[in-house]
Amino acid sequence: MNILVLIKPVPDPEQEKNIRIDTESGRIVREGVKHVIDPESRNALEAALQLAKQPGREPGFVAALAMAPVQMKDKLTEALAMGADEAYLLSDKAFGGADTYATSYTLAAAVRKIEAEKELQFDLILAGTSSSDGGTSHVAVQTAEWLQRTHISNVCSIQLPDSTAGSSLIRVIKRSEEVMLTFEGEGPAVIGVTRDINKPRLVTAMGIIKARKKPLTIWTIEDLGINPDKAGLAGSPTKPGRLFEPETGRAAEEPWQTPEEAAAGILEIIREAGI
Repeated sequence: MNILVLIKPVPDPEQEKNIRIDTESGRIVREGVKHVIDPESRNALEAALQLAKQPGREPGFVAALAMAPVQMKDKLTEALAMGADEAYLLSDKAFGGADTYATSYTLAAAVRKIEAEKELQFDLILAGTSSSDGGTSHVAVQTAEWLQRTHISNVCSIQLPDSTAGSSLIRVIKRSEEVMLTFEGEGPAVIGVTRDINKPRLVTAMGIIKARKKPLTIWTIEDLGINPDKAGLAGSPTKPGRLFEPETGRAAEEPWQTPEEAAAGILEIIREAGI
């Protein structure tokens, strides 16, 4: 089974206080902020590694794909260190400012290019259902729509119940608000997973050493051969409105000198407020 995983580098949630948005461009200011692989992307990669190496099945390969600035290349190296066999990074200023529509359009074009060059069709494309920075839950399903493939999100379990050679039967368990739903179908399919599907493996020193020998390809918009008007900010129907940083300071008054003055002052404030 051959699987592609959509990886998204995001600002480290633990550095939330350092994350800013440029009020002019409406984009996240990435300089000076540590980035990590989005947690659900790590779950998707772990699921892919487990499925591709299942006992009793022909070993498959796992590829990772991300669209991000070139300085995020190390996040794909981390995916290779976890066990992915190859990686692709889509990096071009023309991709900047993309909403989920333009992002999925670009990712789908990359999927087609990879499949054409490798002369195959991925059995599964896995991704996180939502990311920690956007949380729209759009990208996986929109990518599937561009590719005209079956898709399902909020999946907490993926099983391949039939080990017959050539079988593409897939069984997934989807978490809804009240119950767990089980679906069966044929691949190829795009699946968005949740964080409770597994516990991602840690990167090891040996994994890092092996990652250095694995292929990591960087493509620009010219490499993909897509219409620039459909990529990045230019191809995004959703655009940020006017942004501004609110004043967060509070008015302060000189404190009262005695408890009696404080009591009288507080009562006066309450009366003026009509409480």
